[in-house]
Amino acid sequence: MRPPEFWQNPPGAPGLRARMLAPLAALATQMTARRVARQAEVVPPVPVICIGNINLGGTGKTPVTIALAEKLSGRGHRVCIVTRGHGGSEAGPLRVDPHLHSANEVGDEALLHAAFAPTIVARDRAAGVRAVTGADVILLDDGHQNPAVAKALSLVIVDAARGFGNGRVFPAGPLREPVTSGLARADLLLSVGAAEPQDEFSRLWGHAIACPHVTGRLEPLATGMDWSGQRVVAFAGIGDPARFFATLDGLGADRAESLALDDHRPISDTLFKRLAARANALGAQLVCTEKDAVRLSADARVQVLTVPVRLVVDDWSELDSKLAALDL
Repeated sequence: MRPPEFWQNPPGAPGLRARMLAPLAALATQMTARRVARQAEVVPPVPVICIGNINLGGTGKTPVTIALAEKLSGRGHRVCIVTRGHGGSEAGPLRVDPHLHSANEVGDEALLHAAFAPTIVARDRAAGVRAVTGADVILLDDGHQNPAVAKALSLVIVDAARGFGNGRVFPAGPLREPVTSGLARADLLLSVGAAEPQDEFSRLWGHAIACPHVTGRLEPLATGMDWSGQRVVAFAGIGDPARFFATLDGLGADRAESLALDDHRPISDTLFKRLAARANALGAQLVCTEKDAVRLSADARVQVLTVPVRLVVDDWSELDSKLAALDL
């Protein structure tokens, strides 16, 4: 389900529908404020780094979590990722085994995370953190508005191109809480995007950013694949499918057709057969994101090429100093 267009109106001009929904947004804001004010249920013996957001939907938390897992593991730390998951077995806590579990059971993001660090899926984040063993640092995927676990470091991730939309709280806008209150609890804001969207984001929201602001971008991982002129049918069920399609264009692929799916949407055999038939009719190769690929059946997966992307941070020094303060 695509978000309504008025959510992306300029902050100073939210539009009539946003103003009509303002009372509901005010109620949601009050409820969130009461929730985040609660005392933490769990104070873990190791640092917890929360990778969260203020926006509803995807902002790039998964590649940020992966980048941090790689960075900390590379320094010799024992990392464990705790995530809510998206799937039938969300309740947990459940340690993810990529060889045993499917995306339907634990969620696509959890399977991606598990390739880089031990990962626990738990709808109750406090229970998930309690289930961690053998780690000296925990990465909490999402949970900026959840006070159940005491956090040593809170990062807020935002898509630079979409920013904070019209600046309104759901349902009047795309936010879980107001920008000011969300960033007041953040130790660092990481905006993800190319140079031009980053400049526009700073112009629109720079006045509201009271914490250190770091910029980064997603770049395709070098796999040796030459995409130049490759005719493709692309599909993506991520927070911003257009970002993936733009990546393919940037690689020089000949995008014959594209299908934007809802984030985390299961890819049934029927849907995949339709996609495969369309690609065959157009003489094209099916291509998707890593996140989509883990939702495919084993038979379908071998018929699809993926474009893995990784986070590139322009300057790690701000985050490195905060990690150093935690002896990380």
